[in-house]
Amino acid sequence: MKKLGIGILGSGFVANIHAESYARIPQAEVVAVYSRRIESARRFAEVHKIPHWFENYEDILDMPEVDIVDICLPNFLHARAAIDAASAGKHVIVEKPLCLTLEEADEMIEASRKNGVKLMYAEQLCFAPKYERVRQLVNEGALGKIYLLKQSEKHSGPHSPWFWDVGQSGGGVMMDMGCHALGWFRWMLGGNPKVESVWAQMGTYAHKERTRGEDNSICVVTFEGGVVGLAEDSWAKQGGMDDRIEVYGTGGVSYADLFMGNSALTFSISGYGYALEKAPETKGWTFTVFEEVFNQGYPYELAHFVECVRDDKQPIQTGEDGKAVLEMIYAAYESARTGCKVALPFRPKVSKPIDLYLDPVQGG
Repeated sequence: MKKLGIGILGSGFVANIHAESYARIPQAEVVAVYSRRIESARRFAEVHKIPHWFENYEDILDMPEVDIVDICLPNFLHARAAIDAASAGKHVIVEKPLCLTLEEADEMIEASRKNGVKLMYAEQLCFAPKYERVRQLVNEGALGKIYLLKQSEKHSGPHSPWFWDVGQSGGGVMMDMGCHALGWFRWMLGGNPKVESVWAQMGTYAHKERTRGEDNSICVVTFEGGVVGLAEDSWAKQGGMDDRIEVYGTGGVSYADLFMGNSALTFSISGYGYALEKAPETKGWTFTVFEEVFNQGYPYELAHFVECVRDDKQPIQTGEDGKAVLEMIYAAYESARTGCKVALPFRPKVSKPIDLYLDPVQGG
């Protein structure tokens, strides 16, 4: 069977993870990469043995051998690239968050529908093997009736400069990482649970000189039926990546740590090359991870979309899922501004979610 051709838009951190993941998928082959800087595209192509590289993504959209466009660009570029790719007849997978506004989300969904292509929202926590095992336990009834879901992701700050610019990112840590928790809550509760309210607290503690966005957030989502989701996210926590879940039910509890349970406890006097994502140094005690990409679920996520395109299946995370997560993010910023719970549905008219938090006039 012919391999599906992949065109990657972007050459940064997550694009490298995606390229590494595609190398593990026999049914797919990355045939082209785009970067806003041609030299970055060339280096990326050399590292991952990609035959074509461009500084205009339209060149990738014109390639008949490209079946899937994988968008790993800064957040403010997601919508335009996705709409253009769909209009060119390409299937689209978009890294989180889906886009900046609910209006953009609607346009992306409509473009994919109109052109008969698939649009997948890339939430890799729904594919992380350890977290998926916990979901299976819940579905088997091992924990009884679920009443509380917790997910936290914390580290010392993002890897690319554009994250600090809220004009490009649309927000701070809530936009960057809180979306993981919100998407995972929905997945754990059957995919499309009704949200009753969102409450959030946010602040900037470690990076006031770098960003107008928040670097620490707490968000509480109440779902219909009383289940509560608690998301804790931080760009202010030192010591490398920390990603974990907790699931509480009337018949049991389950804890899972994405990194620490898949690592070797190491002590080094002089230090060494790489421990885990966002770890600033490796002297002293460290957790040395292995199969990091696998443990985070990326190969499973991308293999799933390749299978959906090849076999004409519906992705488990669609553009509609990405839009639902974005609506909760908007509500979280509004709650952080007002100090009050925000009921859903919630659809403000602002250019990006953090405008609600930073600008009382726009927040209404």
